[in-house]
Order: sequence, then structure tokens, then C-alpha cells
Amino acid sequence: MIRTEALDRLPVRTAVPALRRALDDRGVAVLCAPPGTGKTTLVPLVLAGLTGEGPVRRVVVAEPRRIAARAAARRMAWLLGEQPGGRIGFTVRGERVVGRDTVVEVVTTGVLLQRLQRDQELAGVDAVIIDECHERHLDADTVAAFLLDVREAIRPDLRLVAASATTDAEGWARLLGDAPVVEAQGVSHPVEVLWAPPARPVKPPHGMRVDPALLTHVAATVRRALGEREGDVLCFLPGVGEIGRVAGQLAGVDAEVLQVHGRAPAAVQDAVLAGSSGGRRVVLATSVAESSLTVPGVRVVVDSGLAREPRTDHARGLSALTTVRASQAAGRQRAGRAGREAPGAVYRCWDQAEDGRLARFPSPEIKVADLAAFALQAACWGDPDASSLALLDPPPAGAMGAAREVLEAIGAVDGGGRVTERGVRMSRLGLHPRLARALLDGAREVGARRAAEVVALLSEEPPREYGDDLAAALRTARRGQDGYAARWKQEVRRLSSSLGSGSPGTGKGGSDDAAAGLVAALAFPERVARARGDGAFLMASGTGAELRDSSRLRSAPWLAVAVADRPSHAASARVRLAAVIDESTALLASGHLRVRGEEVRWVDGEVVARAVDRLGAVELAVRPLKQPDPELVRGALVEGLRREGLGLLRWTRDSEQLRLRLAFLHRVLGPPWPDVSDGALLAGTGAWLEPELSRARRRADLGRIDAGQALRRLLPWATGEAVRLDELAPERIEVPSGSRIRVEYGGEQPVLAVKLQELFGMGETPRVAGVPVLVHLLSPAGRPAAVTADLASFWQEGYRAVRAELRGRYPKHPWPEDPATVPATRFTSARLKRS
Repeated sequence: MIRTEALDRLPVRTAVPALRRALDDRGVAVLCAPPGTGKTTLVPLVLAGLTGEGPVRRVVVAEPRRIAARAAARRMAWLLGEQPGGRIGFTVRGERVVGRDTVVEVVTTGVLLQRLQRDQELAGVDAVIIDECHERHLDADTVAAFLLDVREAIRPDLRLVAASATTDAEGWARLLGDAPVVEAQGVSHPVEVLWAPPARPVKPPHGMRVDPALLTHVAATVRRALGEREGDVLCFLPGVGEIGRVAGQLAGVDAEVLQVHGRAPAAVQDAVLAGSSGGRRVVLATSVAESSLTVPGVRVVVDSGLAREPRTDHARGLSALTTVRASQAAGRQRAGRAGREAPGAVYRCWDQAEDGRLARFPSPEIKVADLAAFALQAACWGDPDASSLALLDPPPAGAMGAAREVLEAIGAVDGGGRVTERGVRMSRLGLHPRLARALLDGAREVGARRAAEVVALLSEEPPREYGDDLAAALRTARRGQDGYAARWKQEVRRLSSSLGSGSPGTGKGGSDDAAAGLVAALAFPERVARARGDGAFLMASGTGAELRDSSRLRSAPWLAVAVADRPSHAASARVRLAAVIDESTALLASGHLRVRGEEVRWVDGEVVARAVDRLGAVELAVRPLKQPDPELVRGALVEGLRREGLGLLRWTRDSEQLRLRLAFLHRVLGPPWPDVSDGALLAGTGAWLEPELSRARRRADLGRIDAGQALRRLLPWATGEAVRLDELAPERIEVPSGSRIRVEYGGEQPVLAVKLQELFGMGETPRVAGVPVLVHLLSPAGRPAAVTADLASFWQEGYRAVRAELRGRYPKHPWPEDPATVPATRFTSARLKRS
């Protein structure tokens, strides 16, 4: 029996006529409807003709999360008075509840991607709704791009709706070819905002870590909300671990505490979505409850202000979820949950002044995530570089390059980026390509069942209480009765089935420890790590890794690191899950990283020449080289000059002065006078340090190279300008006294420091390459008396005051009133008379 009254109450019904017209006219539309309006439940039923309006059509609804897909199917089935599996069905990874009468099928975007790769036409499907597209999950962006390709090439009749919980729909409308935007108004009640920052500063999140003080404050805020407000409380936290810790701190509250996240048992999810049975409830949820699910009975939201987003460190081969500050858009979505059914309130656990500094929207996943799975999907689609796909944001070139390297290393694509048969098989396993490689190759080595068990552990990280030993976690999961163990066993069955009974290696044995280590190493070859002592390891990627003090893995000679994160302030990654391996296993899994060859490097101030066998950054064997390649030695010496500077060469006062003179001429006159800056000299060592550099073998040899003689090779001999060096930038200038005074070229202007009396009779300032020198006038004792770049003005205006001061200090020296009338001298008056 259709629940007509419940359907009629859904606010999105008013937008249905406009949506129908848009699809009839254009075949595409963007539907904007706030959470709770019925866009996820009523619209599919209407488009499928299950509400008595229009012909029956088959509709596929794509949801970003499994929990949302199950909930949407159950809700639609309830509205029709049925159970899932009839006219309404759902398919998520490892679970399919559909029947031959199914008209509306709710799937995850990952499942739809797999279906499109097998059947691009989507035979029998009339319309696809991509729900919650504003969340910018990578699978949803990819599904949209593939569906637009399908509509353009082979299925122009396929109807496509991008459904969003926000009004930021312009980008999606453009992507769908200027699709009509249909907006539905929600029934939103006022929500009071209360700012509830912690009393004392808390540490910002880094990696997966959240300051326990913040979680304690969130729990206290929930207790406060229960005391100040009526109705159920919905509390947003970044992840499962934080939900568990806050739940523990809420023991004893006068309310039922429920936990909602992707790993929660289906019975718990159903209980939360069914509403209260009488008493008050506190629902602790991840961002899954922002827009994908409607939780009835909520009048109060407590927002921790945190979320989890994927991040990838391509240089270190680490990718994981990381804790970030939730965006302003997420904050609005969360707050809105308090006003779905009646006026409500939101307690925000941060200061109001911080709010304006938050990001406006969450980062699109394509910008920050590991793109290996996306790159494999694109290659299977026939567009390896994704250049022809209609995407809101193009994939970053660096991330795509790193993804291509991973796919090529595991044999999923060839050198040109084209998918291989092995890559096609990997793409259909419903796993990240790394895990697909581990499953296929691991089955051959340890047997299909055991490989499936380990890969299932790697595809959903075990709870922290399982420990950091992957093999021990495997044994715990086998005998476990918790929700994680149940999901793990279901995934093991799925993976074993996907390998088939004919998979090679199904009869092989071996210990759990060996199997866990090999499969983890196959999945993450860059993370095989050798011990450095005291619980520290070096991974093949070059990143350090450290175990907790209490870890039983600390004595292992080698590890296969399955899960690690690297806090922004730390030099090494923290190992969260790993398995013990030996060197032979490391070589089997990571053989493509093995390099043998001569290494000549500048190490600790000297040239070190070695023959090295290494696995990535890990040195397996080293022996000294007696006769290293001269070119490698030269390169090491140049590296030493770059690191420690050109001071490794022999610089005399004259050679340093020559360099300053050349730098002055280059600055004033430009070419052909050479650039003698550090960067230019290091970049052009062949032009001035040969043949001495090629003859050198060690640091001491550099110290014997005369830098001044080498610099003269850079003078413009070919143009004939070199002979003008002493004319344009003389080393010394002769002054009226007959002295030849050195010119200093280290500053902006050349400097001539000379005793004032030696310039008597010089009316104009000397010039060097057309630039007036800066004259430092000195007393008879050589102390500064005045500075001028205009001698003529000094004689007229400044000399009188300087003369009065110096006459008193140095009465034995001549101080004429008119310095132009006496000869210049460096002697006293008595000495002048004698001469």
C-alpha cells in the first residue's frame, strides 16, 4: 500500500513538474533540494512511474556511501509499502538486494562505475540520478563524466539528473551542457547558533590525530545541550575513533547513545533512521549525516568542526585520510539538521572569529586524493590521460603522473598508458589497484583464500584494538564476533569468489605471518622497510618510519608497512599497521625498485665512491670503489661546491677582487661581461673550472684550484673586450699625490678610500665604467672624515668644516684654505719642507 500522505508531505513534490519538463526537453537536469525534502526518495519513484504518474521506467540512483544507498532503498520501499528486493532494490559492494521486478535500484557510485565499464549502454536503464553530487567525491565526478560520454556517443535517450543539497549548481549545469536547474524549497525552521569554543586552546588536528581535550569538550557540550534543549542531539565528529571516545565519555547520560558511520552494523543504522521510540537520543555521526541521511527527532546539533578528507604524499608514497577543519558549507549543512522538523539550535565548538577563516567548500576529491584508481578507470574507458572527460576540475598533472607510475609498475597499463588485460581484471575487482595487484599476485604465492583475507584487512583498516601487527589482526578477525569481523568475513567471501576456483596457488600453505607480510608488501612495495634500530625503520620510498614503544614489531629486521601517517611536524611516519617480512620477501614484492650500480656522492664534506645494491632508498650491500667513473666524481665535486659553496676553491685577495670587478661590470655594462654570481658559476663549471675540475678527485684537490686564474677564462676574449678590464674596472686608481689606491667593488658603487690630503688639486670625482666612485675621505691617521660622490661640491661646501676639525687634531699636516693651490701629499708640513 503506497503511503500517499507521506509522499504528499515531501516538499520536493512542488519541483517535480519542472523536473519532468526539463528531462522531456533536454534529457538532463540539475536538481537542488535541501536535505529532508525528499529528493532522494520521491524523485526516483516519480521518474520510475511508481507513484501513478507516467510510464514505468527503470531508474538507477547513485549514492556516495553504502549506508546512504541502503537507507534510501529502505525508505523508498517503505513509502511503497514494500520491503527492499521488490520494486525497490539496492546494490553495494558485497551485498545485492534486487529482484526481477526491481524498477528503482540504489547503488553506490563505485558499483555504478563497475557496471559502466562492463556495459557502457546501461541496457534497460532509462534514467540515472547522481545524488549528493555537491560533495565532490571522485567516484561521483567520474560517473558523471562517463555518463555524459554515453549520452553523447550511444545513448542520447538516457536521462541524467545531478541532485545536490546546495544551491551551488552552476558548475554542474555547465558540465551537463547548460542543463536546466530545478530548485525545491525545503521546510526549514530557524536554527539558533551558539558558539561554544573550548575554555583553553586545543592543538590543531594533524594526520588522523585529534586533541583529546577537544573530544572531552565536545562530550561536555553534548551534556550541556541535553540540559538546555529539548529533543534528540546529533553530534558531528570526524571519524569512527572519535565517535567511540566521545561515546565512552557520555556514559551515564539520560539518553540513548547511538553511533552512525559507514562501519556501523545495519541494525544500528536502521534504529537511528527509524526515529526515537520514546526516550531521548544522542546520535554521534560522521559527515555521512550531513546530507545523505535524515535523522528524525533531531532538534540540536553539536558540531566538532572537524572532518576527514583524503590526502596523498606522492613523494613518500603515503596516502590516507587526514583530519581537517570542516568547510563553511559543511557547517551550514550540519546546522540545518537541527531545523528539519522544528526550530532548533546548533552548538559550534569553535570561536565565532574563526568561522570566517574556514574554507568555503570542501576540497574536491580529485584535487587531493590518490588518483591511481581514477587513472585505471580512465584507461579502461579508453582515455588514459582523462583529457576528454567532462570533469568539473581536471586532475592535477603531478598526481596523474604518480598514478601512471603506480599502474605501470603493477602491470595495469603499458608504457603508453593503455590498459592491459591484467589492468582490466584489476579494475573489476572493486579494489584500489594496489590491493588488486596484491590479491592477484598474492593468490599465486599464498593461496587465494589467504590472499583474500589479508587484502580484506587492508581494504578497511581494522579497529585500533586489533593492534599494529597485521598477522595478529588477521587471527583476531577470524575469531572475532564484532561488526568489523562480520564485514571482513563478507569481503573475504566476495574477494575469494572474484578470484574463481581456478585461481593459481589455491593449494599453497605457509604461515599467517608470512602471508600477511607478502601480501602487504605486494600492495605497498614502496613501504617495505628495514630496521635502523630502536623501533625505527627506513622505507624504500626514503621515508623514515617509527613504531610505538609498546609494539611487538620493534625487533623485526624488515617490515611491510600497510598503514602509516606522517604528521606535518614529524620527520618520520608513524606505523599503524605492518607485518614482519624478511629480505627475500622484500625483494620479491619490490624487485622493480632494486638498483645496482656505482654511486659517487658528496657525503659529509668529501667524495665517497661506492658500489651499491639498493632497494629504493634501502641499502642492501655496499663496497668501496677504487677506480670510480671520473664523470661521477666530477658530479660529486660539483655537488660539494653547491652544498658548501665556492669557498672550497683557493681564493686570494686578488682573485676575490677580480670577481667583484667582473660582477660590477656585468651589473653596469651587461654582456659580454660575465655573470659571476654563485648560481651562474655553479651552472657553468665547464666554462671556467676545466681542466682542473676533471682532474680533481677529492676535497683537497678543489682547494688547490686557483679561483682567480680560473675566473680569467670567463673574460670576453673572443670580442677583444677582455683587454679593457683594467681600463673599465681598474684595480687601483692613481691620485694626485702619486699613490695608487685600491678600488673596492663590493657595494653598489665602487669605493675609493684615500687620505683627504692626497686629493688636493683633484677637482672632479673619478669615474669607473662611467660610474662615479664613492670617495671615503680619511684623516692622516686613516680614520673616516667624510664621504662624497661629488668632489667639486665637497671642496666648495664641505671642506671648510672638515678642515676646521682636522687642523685641531693634526696640526703638523698642511690644511690650506684653498686645496687647489697646494700639491697633494701624504706627508706632514715639516716633511714637505725638507723635500
